[in-house]
Amino acid sequence: MSRLLRAAPPSTRGLTDSDEDSPIGTPPTRNVVLTTVVSTAVAVALVLLTGTAVLVLGLLVFLPAFAAARCSPRQTAMVSTWVCAIVIVPVALQPTGRIVDRVVLSLFAVAFGALAVYASRARISREAELVRLRSTAAAMQRQILRPLPMLTDDVLVDGVYEPLQQDKLVGGDIYDVAATPWGTRVLIGDVQGKGLPAIGMAIDVVGAFREAAHREPTVTSLVDALEGAVVRHNDDALGRGEPERFVTALVLGVDGAVDTQVVSCGHIPPYLLHAGDVTAVGVGTEHVPLGLAKLVDEPRTVAWFAFPAGATLLLCTDGLTEARSPDGAFYPLEARLSGRTDITADRLTSSLVDDARSFAAGVQQDDLAVLAVRRSPHRAL
Repeated sequence: MSRLLRAAPPSTRGLTDSDEDSPIGTPPTRNVVLTTVVSTAVAVALVLLTGTAVLVLGLLVFLPAFAAARCSPRQTAMVSTWVCAIVIVPVALQPTGRIVDRVVLSLFAVAFGALAVYASRARISREAELVRLRSTAAAMQRQILRPLPMLTDDVLVDGVYEPLQQDKLVGGDIYDVAATPWGTRVLIGDVQGKGLPAIGMAIDVVGAFREAAHREPTVTSLVDALEGAVVRHNDDALGRGEPERFVTALVLGVDGAVDTQVVSCGHIPPYLLHAGDVTAVGVGTEHVPLGLAKLVDEPRTVAWFAFPAGATLLLCTDGLTEARSPDGAFYPLEARLSGRTDITADRLTSSLVDDARSFAAGVQQDDLAVLAVRRSPHRAL
């Protein structure tokens, strides 16, 4: 029986919290102090040069507002207190000028300082809520799309997943790996359309794969189960007045034998990288996408190809192959793979994504999923 041995968590970009009272990243207190002192020194220098203490020191009243935008409430309170002292004391001791101007400036200093602290607290509270929501979304993503890399007795699967909308951690592209009694099954797919309805379809297909992969003894029966999940989802969608959707998908069946099974449902064929060669496998055996089987008479069948020890399969969605350069050319995937036949799975996928991003002048046009399936060197000998 093939076993799922490891699922490493994805790298996350953590927030740096330099204030123990704040759950959100804030600048170090020493930087806040330095900025405040430098700003004060500039204001004092202008006072000495112009002799207009009330007007120039009044500019410092706005310093707490800038602190509120970046600092913690405690740091903002520190800046506000400093500004009040710097503004009020010299103004109160100044013998010249109208007293009403000095009183108004002092009141402004106190009021702006208090408002800045309140604004900082409101900002921290709002950002903390966003952090909690994003943490919940990240936990949901780890349940919908398992973190990469994943290792089974047969293969190591690594890759890159980047939804088009960066505020959404899950898009219309899907993947999964299942270690089953019949070997390792690998799924990659692309749901038609974008937005929340596409994500709903993605969740249904991934859920059906995880259940059927351990129940169905053949890859074709597994694909039939995925077809049924898409049909049921579309039936429910029609009842809600939503359009039907199809899903392009590719399912691999890898075990201890050299020959490997693939069923392509309208998806981009995989590329085999081995001994310096790059070969598209399963070409010409594609079937209709999931959800469209009722439109054709012939059943879906398995294509076989040799997947020797140490070889790598590159699977991707059209977010990679349909990346366009500014002049409208599509990303030449097969040509760009030719120089990457002997690198690790993670470097293979990350270098391809970086290359495609450079090719498209930094513009991502679609959800993107790229998987490298590396045959375990002790298997398929």
